[in-house]
Amino acid sequence: MSATHAYDCVIIGGGTAGLTAALYLLRAGKRVLVIEKQVFGGQIVSSDCIENFPTIARISGMEYADLLVQQVLDLGCDVTMEEVMEIRDTQDGFETRTDSGTYRSAGVILATGAKHRALGLPNERELVGNGVSYCAVCDGAFFRDRKVAVIGGGNTALQSALFLSDLCEQVYLVHRRAQFRAHQHTVDAVRKRDNIQLLTPYVAHCIQGGERVQGLELVDPQDATNTLRLSVDGIFVTIGQIPQNEFVQHLVRLDEQGYIAAGENCVTSHPGIYVAGDCRSKQLRQLTTAAADGAVAAMALCDYLNARNV
Repeated sequence: MSATHAYDCVIIGGGTAGLTAALYLLRAGKRVLVIEKQVFGGQIVSSDCIENFPTIARISGMEYADLLVQQVLDLGCDVTMEEVMEIRDTQDGFETRTDSGTYRSAGVILATGAKHRALGLPNERELVGNGVSYCAVCDGAFFRDRKVAVIGGGNTALQSALFLSDLCEQVYLVHRRAQFRAHQHTVDAVRKRDNIQLLTPYVAHCIQGGERVQGLELVDPQDATNTLRLSVDGIFVTIGQIPQNEFVQHLVRLDEQGYIAAGENCVTSHPGIYVAGDCRSKQLRQLTTAAADGAVAAMALCDYLNARNV
């Protein structure tokens, strides 16, 4: 195990929220460590094109992430690729224990994000960014005047179908049950759209295509002989997200879905611990809201540290 290091703040998660928090803290003269277990930049790295971030007309997810990482490195941020196992209270702050070391800090920002729940189909991962998407708001514009499928039966799925129906020629809404879990007024709005076709009960069985999505094969979960093939250019998977907050559930309050309970002030139930980005309770999970959370959490932590003369 490596030697113990001391920081004003340890940020757990190197996506947009975590790196924006680091940017604000570094500009305030704080000593910052960002710990990321997979890839700096977060899920956006897999996006081949971003067109909805202010002042940037078009950029790939990888280019965007590289710029953000370099920006905080230039300001003197420490970064490390490790997996956080535990956060402990100490007399004067916190200890963050990873699979490789232990780091002391006066405050902590949790920016662990949430991973999209996948269908689990064989070529799903390979086609992300090439027809498979988990965010209609992010990627819907790339499918203007095309045919797409939305998979899911909750509010997010139906809202995605409505959003896409304004852009796409045809939207197929696929749900494994006959009844939707979304609010009734949203269901009613979907049923009124001429270019949204409801396909229930069906589940995704096979994504067809080589380098890009070309179709989707569905199967009736109650009758495997009843199959349906859709010719689509895009598949939007909206079957939920999985927050990655299990390791802090003993420290901060979580909501019923496992997200960290915090409002727009990004303050958690534990003094000295703040939250930013997709891992907190919120309505909209986008790059812009992640960046906003990072700034808010950082400045809230600055106030906390300054009050303690750190």
